[in-house]
Amino acid sequence: MNPTPDTTASAGNGGNFDPRQAAALLDQTTQRARRKLAPSPPWLLAIRAVAVLAALGAIWLSVRGQHPYKGPTGSDAPILVGFVILNFAATVGVRKRAMTGVRGRTRLRPAEIIVLTLSWAVVPVLMWALSSAGASFALYPTTVLIVPGLAWAAVEAGREGWRGSGVGLALAAVGVVGAFAGPAGSWAVAGVGLCAVLLGQAAAIAWRQRRAVAQP
Repeated sequence: MNPTPDTTASAGNGGNFDPRQAAALLDQTTQRARRKLAPSPPWLLAIRAVAVLAALGAIWLSVRGQHPYKGPTGSDAPILVGFVILNFAATVGVRKRAMTGVRGRTRLRPAEIIVLTLSWAVVPVLMWALSSAGASFALYPTTVLIVPGLAWAAVEAGREGWRGSGVGLALAAVGVVGAFAGPAGSWAVAGVGLCAVLLGQAAAIAWRQRRAVAQP
């Protein structure tokens, strides 16, 4: 009894290639590519979650005993700068690789980019206005998250990206909760809150990918 020839070898030698096998192979390849090239892969989000918790947690540990509160010490600056640089490099590098050749609604439209840019540009103005009005939480680190979080939620809602909209609202909620935690406590709220949001996003993406693979 002769062994059944390998499908790939048969196809390469001009043999018949079952269309169902071709469709299954194409589907597996597509799902594998989506998992690897997702703009925000779960593994990257998990690393960012741990990194932001470590960075902001270290700052919280250094400022919680200050009387009166004077903000992060000079030794905390390298922690923040290092985290921002590594996070930016990793995010841009992975997203650039993932978005190569991608068109359509996956990319942000110019109007959406303008909205998000303005949301960050208005943050220092808002913080200055709140500080001038005597708001105690004006210069808290969590205050930075409120306007950009709401802007991202609005942009994602307009794109019917309800998961992304939830992330934006969660970020804004972290900003609001931090306003009641005090100047030192807000660093802890920022670290724990951002870590939870990133881990939740990673879990949601991983679940969606596993569900897509399990579907026939």
